[in-house]
Amino acid sequence: MTTAAATFPPLRHPSASRALNTAAAFWYAVTAVGQTLFVLYILGFHGRAIVQGNPEAVNKVLPKGYVPGDTLGNAALFMHVAFAALVIAGGLLQLLPQLRAVAPKLHRWNGRVYVTLAVMASLAGMYMLLTRGTVGGPVMFAGTTLDAVLVLCFAYMAVREARARRFDSHRRWALRLFMAVSAVWFFRVGLMGWLVVNGSPVGFDPESFRGPFLDVLAFAQTLLPLALLELYLRAQASRSALAGSAVAVALCVATVLMGVGIFGAAMGMWLPRM
Repeated sequence: MTTAAATFPPLRHPSASRALNTAAAFWYAVTAVGQTLFVLYILGFHGRAIVQGNPEAVNKVLPKGYVPGDTLGNAALFMHVAFAALVIAGGLLQLLPQLRAVAPKLHRWNGRVYVTLAVMASLAGMYMLLTRGTVGGPVMFAGTTLDAVLVLCFAYMAVREARARRFDSHRRWALRLFMAVSAVWFFRVGLMGWLVVNGSPVGFDPESFRGPFLDVLAFAQTLLPLALLELYLRAQASRSALAGSAVAVALCVATVLMGVGIFGAAMGMWLPRM
Protein backbone atom coordinates (compact mmCIF):
# COMPACT_ATOMS: atom_id res chain seq x y z
CA MET A 1 0.00 0.00 0.00
CA THR A 2 1.20 3.52 -0.80
CA THR A 3 1.09 5.63 2.33
CA ALA A 4 1.25 9.40 2.67
CA ALA A 5 4.70 9.03 4.18
CA ALA A 6 5.86 7.16 1.08
CA THR A 7 4.23 9.58 -1.32
CA PHE A 8 5.55 12.67 0.46
CA PRO A 9 9.05 12.47 2.01
CA PRO A 10 9.06 13.44 5.70
CA LEU A 11 9.51 17.04 6.82
CA ARG A 12 13.21 17.53 7.52
CA HIS A 13 13.58 21.21 8.38
CA PRO A 14 13.99 21.33 12.21
CA SER A 15 12.47 24.76 12.79
CA ALA A 16 9.45 24.07 10.58
CA SER A 17 8.96 20.69 12.23
CA ARG A 18 9.08 22.26 15.70
CA ALA A 19 6.64 24.99 14.63
CA LEU A 20 4.20 22.41 13.26
CA ASN A 21 4.43 20.25 16.38
CA THR A 22 3.98 23.27 18.65
CA ALA A 23 0.94 24.46 16.67
CA ALA A 24 -0.59 20.97 16.86
CA ALA A 25 0.00 20.83 20.63
CA PHE A 26 -1.58 24.29 20.99
CA TRP A 27 -4.61 23.14 18.98
CA TYR A 28 -4.98 20.00 21.09
CA ALA A 29 -4.73 21.90 24.39
CA VAL A 30 -7.43 24.41 23.40
CA THR A 31 -9.62 21.65 21.95
CA ALA A 32 -9.25 19.56 25.12
CA VAL A 33 -10.40 22.47 27.29
CA GLY A 34 -13.35 23.24 25.03
CA GLN A 35 -14.49 19.64 24.63
CA THR A 36 -14.11 18.93 28.35
CA LEU A 37 -16.42 21.87 29.08
CA PHE A 38 -18.88 20.49 26.52
CA VAL A 39 -18.83 17.04 28.15
CA LEU A 40 -19.41 18.60 31.58
CA TYR A 41 -22.33 20.57 30.12
CA ILE A 42 -23.86 17.40 28.62
CA LEU A 43 -23.57 15.59 31.95
CA GLY A 44 -24.62 18.58 34.03
CA PHE A 45 -27.65 19.59 31.96
CA HIS A 46 -28.88 16.62 29.94
CA GLY A 47 -27.70 14.04 32.46
CA ARG A 48 -29.32 15.87 35.37
CA ALA A 49 -32.60 16.18 33.47
CA ILE A 50 -32.73 12.41 32.99
CA VAL A 51 -31.63 11.51 36.53
CA GLN A 52 -34.20 13.89 38.04
CA GLY A 53 -36.97 12.42 35.87
CA ASN A 54 -37.49 15.66 33.95
CA PRO A 55 -36.58 14.78 30.35
CA GLU A 56 -38.75 17.64 29.01
CA ALA A 57 -36.05 20.04 30.25
CA VAL A 58 -33.84 19.17 27.28
CA ASN A 59 -36.34 20.92 25.01
CA LYS A 60 -34.96 24.23 26.28
CA VAL A 61 -31.94 23.65 24.05
CA LEU A 62 -33.19 20.91 21.68
CA PRO A 63 -36.34 22.08 19.84
CA LYS A 64 -36.93 18.55 18.52
CA GLY A 65 -35.81 16.85 21.72
CA TYR A 66 -38.06 14.92 24.07
CA VAL A 67 -41.45 13.98 22.58
CA PRO A 68 -43.97 12.38 24.98
CA GLY A 69 -45.08 8.97 23.72
CA ASP A 70 -42.26 8.56 21.19
CA THR A 71 -40.39 5.85 23.08
CA LEU A 72 -38.05 4.84 20.24
CA GLY A 73 -37.28 8.41 19.23
CA ASN A 74 -36.60 9.47 22.81
CA ALA A 75 -34.35 6.45 23.35
CA ALA A 76 -32.41 7.40 20.20
CA LEU A 77 -32.12 10.97 21.45
CA PHE A 78 -30.73 10.09 24.87
CA MET A 79 -28.47 7.38 23.42
CA HIS A 80 -27.10 9.95 20.97
CA VAL A 81 -26.48 12.48 23.75
CA ALA A 82 -24.96 9.99 26.22
CA PHE A 83 -22.72 8.38 23.62
CA ALA A 84 -21.65 11.82 22.40
CA ALA A 85 -20.24 12.64 25.85
CA LEU A 86 -18.40 9.30 26.06
CA VAL A 87 -17.09 9.56 22.51
CA ILE A 88 -15.74 13.08 22.99
CA ALA A 89 -13.95 12.10 26.20
CA GLY A 90 -12.59 8.92 24.62
CA GLY A 91 -11.44 10.78 21.51
CA LEU A 92 -9.36 13.22 23.55
CA LEU A 93 -7.61 10.25 25.20
CA GLN A 94 -6.93 8.60 21.84
CA LEU A 95 -5.10 11.68 20.55
CA LEU A 96 -2.55 11.54 23.37
CA PRO A 97 0.67 9.93 22.05
CA GLN A 98 1.66 9.18 25.66
CA LEU A 99 -1.32 6.82 25.94
CA ARG A 100 -0.13 4.79 22.96
CA ALA A 101 3.42 4.67 24.32
CA VAL A 102 2.73 3.97 28.01
CA ALA A 103 -0.52 1.96 27.81
CA PRO A 104 -0.91 0.47 24.32
CA LYS A 105 -3.53 -2.02 25.49
CA LEU A 106 -5.66 0.79 26.94
CA HIS A 107 -5.23 2.69 23.68
CA ARG A 108 -6.52 -0.30 21.70
CA TRP A 109 -9.52 -0.94 23.95
CA ASN A 110 -10.39 2.73 24.22
CA GLY A 111 -10.20 2.88 20.44
CA ARG A 112 -12.61 -0.04 20.04
CA VAL A 113 -15.09 1.55 22.43
CA TYR A 114 -14.63 4.92 20.73
CA VAL A 115 -15.38 3.59 17.24
CA THR A 116 -18.35 1.51 18.44
CA LEU A 117 -19.98 4.39 20.29
CA ALA A 118 -19.26 6.83 17.46
CA VAL A 119 -21.05 4.56 15.00
CA MET A 120 -24.00 4.00 17.35
CA ALA A 121 -24.32 7.74 18.09
CA SER A 122 -24.26 8.53 14.37
CA LEU A 123 -26.91 5.91 13.60
CA ALA A 124 -29.09 7.27 16.41
CA GLY A 125 -28.59 10.78 15.05
CA MET A 126 -29.52 9.69 11.52
CA TYR A 127 -32.66 8.01 12.87
CA MET A 128 -33.68 11.26 14.57
CA LEU A 129 -32.98 13.23 11.40
CA LEU A 130 -35.16 10.92 9.32
CA THR A 131 -38.04 10.71 11.82
CA ARG A 132 -38.00 14.18 13.37
CA GLY A 133 -36.12 16.34 10.90
CA THR A 134 -33.93 19.16 12.10
CA VAL A 135 -34.05 22.88 12.70
CA GLY A 136 -32.59 25.04 9.97
CA GLY A 137 -34.24 23.50 6.92
CA PRO A 138 -32.98 21.22 4.14
CA VAL A 139 -29.42 22.60 3.98
CA MET A 140 -28.89 21.92 7.68
CA PHE A 141 -30.36 18.45 7.16
CA ALA A 142 -27.96 17.78 4.27
CA GLY A 143 -24.91 19.00 6.17
CA THR A 144 -25.71 16.99 9.28
CA THR A 145 -26.44 13.87 7.22
CA LEU A 146 -23.12 14.26 5.39
CA ASP A 147 -21.28 14.34 8.69
CA ALA A 148 -23.05 11.20 9.95
CA VAL A 149 -22.18 9.34 6.74
CA LEU A 150 -18.54 10.44 6.97
CA VAL A 151 -18.35 9.20 10.57
CA LEU A 152 -19.47 5.75 9.41
CA CYS A 153 -17.02 5.75 6.48
CA PHE A 154 -14.05 6.96 8.54
CA ALA A 155 -14.82 4.47 11.32
CA TYR A 156 -14.81 1.62 8.80
CA MET A 157 -11.51 2.75 7.27
CA ALA A 158 -9.83 3.24 10.66
CA VAL A 159 -10.81 -0.26 11.79
CA ARG A 160 -9.85 -1.84 8.46
CA GLU A 161 -6.38 -0.26 8.47
CA ALA A 162 -5.78 -1.20 12.11
CA ARG A 163 -6.69 -4.83 11.45
CA ALA A 164 -4.35 -4.84 8.45
CA ARG A 165 -1.64 -3.40 10.73
CA ARG A 166 -1.18 -0.40 8.43
CA PHE A 167 -0.81 1.86 11.42
CA ASP A 168 0.26 5.05 9.60
CA SER A 169 -2.86 4.87 7.47
CA HIS A 170 -4.94 3.90 10.53
CA ARG A 171 -3.72 7.03 12.34
CA ARG A 172 -4.80 9.28 9.48
CA TRP A 173 -8.28 7.73 9.24
CA ALA A 174 -8.65 7.87 13.04
CA LEU A 175 -7.82 11.59 12.98
CA ARG A 176 -10.43 12.14 10.25
CA LEU A 177 -12.92 10.23 12.37
CA PHE A 178 -12.15 12.46 15.36
CA MET A 179 -12.81 15.59 13.28
CA ALA A 180 -16.10 14.25 11.91
CA VAL A 181 -17.27 13.07 15.34
CA SER A 182 -16.46 16.53 16.74
CA ALA A 183 -18.63 18.32 14.15
CA VAL A 184 -21.47 18.86 16.63
CA TRP A 185 -18.95 20.61 18.88
CA PHE A 186 -17.41 22.58 16.01
CA PHE A 187 -20.90 23.78 15.05
CA ARG A 188 -21.55 25.25 18.49
CA VAL A 189 -18.08 26.77 18.73
CA GLY A 190 -18.39 28.26 15.25
CA LEU A 191 -21.83 29.66 15.95
CA MET A 192 -20.89 31.26 19.26
CA GLY A 193 -17.61 32.57 17.87
CA TRP A 194 -19.56 34.25 15.06
CA LEU A 195 -21.90 35.84 17.59
CA VAL A 196 -19.00 37.06 19.74
CA VAL A 197 -17.23 38.65 16.75
CA ASN A 198 -20.36 40.26 15.28
CA GLY A 199 -22.18 41.04 18.51
CA SER A 200 -25.49 39.92 17.00
CA PRO A 201 -26.96 37.10 14.84
CA VAL A 202 -25.64 38.36 11.50
CA GLY A 203 -26.53 36.21 8.50
CA PHE A 204 -29.31 34.17 10.10
CA ASP A 205 -32.64 34.49 11.87
CA PRO A 206 -32.38 33.25 15.49
CA GLU A 207 -36.11 32.49 15.59
CA SER A 208 -36.34 30.24 12.52
CA PHE A 209 -32.65 29.29 12.79
CA ARG A 210 -32.20 29.75 9.05
CA GLY A 211 -29.95 31.94 6.97
CA PRO A 212 -26.85 31.89 4.74
CA PHE A 213 -24.39 31.74 7.64
CA LEU A 214 -26.02 28.61 9.08
CA ASP A 215 -26.18 27.05 5.61
CA VAL A 216 -22.42 27.49 5.30
CA LEU A 217 -21.78 26.34 8.88
CA ALA A 218 -23.84 23.17 8.30
CA PHE A 219 -21.08 21.96 5.97
CA ALA A 220 -18.13 23.90 7.42
CA GLN A 221 -18.57 22.14 10.79
CA THR A 222 -17.24 19.00 9.10
CA LEU A 223 -15.37 20.05 5.95
CA LEU A 224 -13.31 22.92 7.38
CA PRO A 225 -11.67 20.88 10.21
CA LEU A 226 -11.07 18.03 7.75
CA ALA A 227 -9.42 20.41 5.26
CA LEU A 228 -7.16 21.80 7.97
CA LEU A 229 -6.27 18.27 9.04
CA GLU A 230 -5.33 17.31 5.48
CA LEU A 231 -3.05 20.35 5.24
CA TYR A 232 -1.44 19.32 8.52
CA LEU A 233 -0.90 15.71 7.39
CA ARG A 234 0.63 16.82 4.10
CA ALA A 235 2.85 19.35 5.84
CA GLN A 236 4.04 16.59 8.19
CA ALA A 237 5.02 14.47 5.20
CA SER A 238 6.56 17.30 3.17
CA ARG A 239 10.22 18.33 2.81
CA SER A 240 9.18 21.95 2.38
CA ALA A 241 10.01 24.22 5.32
CA LEU A 242 7.70 26.85 3.85
CA ALA A 243 4.77 24.42 3.78
CA GLY A 244 5.39 23.36 7.38
CA SER A 245 5.67 26.94 8.62
CA ALA A 246 2.60 28.11 6.65
CA VAL A 247 0.42 25.31 8.01
CA ALA A 248 1.71 25.97 11.53
CA VAL A 249 0.64 29.62 11.24
CA ALA A 250 -2.75 28.64 9.78
CA LEU A 251 -3.28 26.13 12.58
CA CYS A 252 -2.45 28.73 15.24
CA VAL A 253 -4.83 31.27 13.70
CA ALA A 254 -7.59 28.66 13.52
CA THR A 255 -6.94 27.71 17.14
CA VAL A 256 -7.22 31.32 18.33
CA LEU A 257 -10.52 31.72 16.46
CA MET A 258 -11.68 28.42 17.94
CA GLY A 259 -10.76 29.74 21.38
CA VAL A 260 -13.02 32.74 20.83
CA GLY A 261 -15.87 30.38 19.98
CA ILE A 262 -15.16 28.21 23.02
CA PHE A 263 -15.27 31.29 25.25
CA GLY A 264 -18.58 32.35 23.72
CA ALA A 265 -20.09 28.87 24.00
CA ALA A 266 -18.89 28.42 27.58
CA MET A 267 -20.22 31.77 28.76
CA GLY A 268 -23.40 31.81 26.70
CA MET A 269 -24.46 28.15 26.56
CA TRP A 270 -22.56 25.65 28.71
CA LEU A 271 -21.62 27.14 32.08
CA PRO A 272 -25.01 28.81 32.79
CA ARG A 273 -26.77 25.44 32.39
CA MET A 274 -24.43 23.22 34.37
